Amino acid sequence: MLNIQWAAIGPTALFVLLWSGGAIFSTWGLHYTSAFAFLLLRFALACGLLAVLAAWRRRWLPQPGSGWRVSVTGLLMIGGYTICYLLSLEHGLTPGVLATLLGVQPILTLMLLERRATAWRWFGLLLALAGLALVVLDSLLAARFSPSGIGFALAALVCMTWGAIVQKGIEQAPLDVLPLQYALGLLCCLLLAPWQPLRISFEWALLIPLLYMGVGISVLATLLLYRLIRVGNLVNVTSLFYLVPGVTAVLDYLVFGNRLAPLSLLGMGAILLGLGLVFRHRPG
Repeated sequence: MLNIQWAAIGPTALFVLLWSGGAIFSTWGLHYTSAFAFLLLRFALACGLLAVLAAWRRRWLPQPGSGWRVSVTGLLMIGGYTICYLLSLEHGLTPGVLATLLGVQPILTLMLLERRATAWRWFGLLLALAGLALVVLDSLLAARFSPSGIGFALAALVCMTWGAIVQKGIEQAPLDVLPLQYALGLLCCLLLAPWQPLRISFEWALLIPLLYMGVGISVLATLLLYRLIRVGNLVNVTSLFYLVPGVTAVLDYLVFGNRLAPLSLLGMGAILLGLGLVFRHRPG
């Protein structure tokens, strides 16, 4: 289980905060680029930084014999998940519907890995999922259920769930595996680029969201996520994503002054209560 100790609170809180800011900085970046162009720039920046770190550490590749497993994880969690997430939005799915569909991941992980989970643990996950739905209720009510958008969202769910399970079995430092994984993710983007709209307006203001997404999310937040996956219970770790829409809403209020709806506050309370139950009750 992911122990709630002071040593773990800092990295966990930093991961949730960084990941929650992704929606705000992505929206900022899309003022200057098309969605897929921004993703290409983000992955290229992440690969460049990871290459520098690999050169400094004199370690470019994962341990011998683990390359296939590391590659599969990278193709799923870095390439497949990110691309399918983006394409689901481009094909008409609202962010709220996408967040709710992806919110099934901890439940799916629980079904696959914990055959004897306690009833309280199940209840906590369902309560957190209901709270997530309340936080994104406006987007759910305005949803357009595009079949292709739903298909890409389900593909993103499978990629993240399967990728996290495979990553859990990799007993290596995150920096040992990320260079190869992001190189594969960038390759996937380059292969799809000829069929995607690419527009870039090179302005200085683009650097801020690009640095946040390319360094803060793709490198720092991913390193933290891999660390949490490596040392913690996978259901508990994936449950942290329930916090992201709520924290994003709080950041939206603090940065842009957009008020929080009463149902969003109720939803955040349900998420916190649900996660409290999940973390408190160990696997049976």
